[in-house]
Amino acid sequence: MTAVSIDPATVPTPPTDAPQVMRTKRRTPLQQVGRVAWWIGCIVISFATVMPFLWTLATSLKPAEDVLGGYLSLIPSRFTLENYVAVFSNTPFASYLGNSAYLAIAGTVTNLFFGALGGYSLAKLRFRGRTPVFAVFLGSMMVPGVITMVPTFLVLRHFPLVGGNDLFGDGGFGFINTYWAVILPGAAGPFAVFFMKQFFQSLPDELGEAARIDGAGEFRIFLQVYLPLAKAGLAVLGVMTLQGGWNAFLWPLIVLNDERMLTVQVALSSFVNERTTDFGPLMAGTILTSVPMLVLFLVCQRWIIEGIAHIGSK
Repeated sequence: MTAVSIDPATVPTPPTDAPQVMRTKRRTPLQQVGRVAWWIGCIVISFATVMPFLWTLATSLKPAEDVLGGYLSLIPSRFTLENYVAVFSNTPFASYLGNSAYLAIAGTVTNLFFGALGGYSLAKLRFRGRTPVFAVFLGSMMVPGVITMVPTFLVLRHFPLVGGNDLFGDGGFGFINTYWAVILPGAAGPFAVFFMKQFFQSLPDELGEAARIDGAGEFRIFLQVYLPLAKAGLAVLGVMTLQGGWNAFLWPLIVLNDERMLTVQVALSSFVNERTTDFGPLMAGTILTSVPMLVLFLVCQRWIIEGIAHIGSK
């Protein structure tokens, strides 16, 4: 048997100008117009969203004479931190930040725990009246919070055996002017119950049934089986609750009368009086108030996206 030799020069080579098999699909003029309009809309929305924050940051770094004289300029003629110094020297701003952090964290912890507990009960337990109870929670979400402020205030004011009240709720102030007046009304928010119910419904029932066969109690099943699997949902709800508690203004203003207990949002109003407004310290305090929430979102955005994607895929 003889080997056959092939001369490489005799092998035909494909032409260099041969048409490509895979071509990029060309967009129609209507699609191109839609894409341009989409980018223009994104730029306009981004500008409208970011521009106020940039203006606030620039104003907080301006000297007092440039705050009103050059209010349209985003670049200060002279960078200064005197507005930030004035925030802490003229008011106990650090104490206000601590008050807001305490109330936001306490409200978040209670809302997560009781909201998850209520959501688990409505999603995994079978009891009479479960559907009407869930309907009441959904109905309460449709009522504006401003409408329920007066009844909530009266309940906290006349709560029996608290704050000097007798058994009939008279004689004292109840929970008013205490941190409990801010924490308790949102300890188990209807949105938290609804949100966690939808999340627990996406988890298989077989996990709880297997735990019951092994002799686990219902609270243990919730705490050790289902709650660890709901970390993504808890992260989303936690960030939303923490942001809402941090930015709360009207309710703390109503129930907290002691100046030492004020939150940072209420404290910002101290820079505005009947005759003048200290725009420089006000903008500096606004930046200091906004930074914690921005950092929180940047740190937790992975869990937020994961939780929303998990819920949306079910």
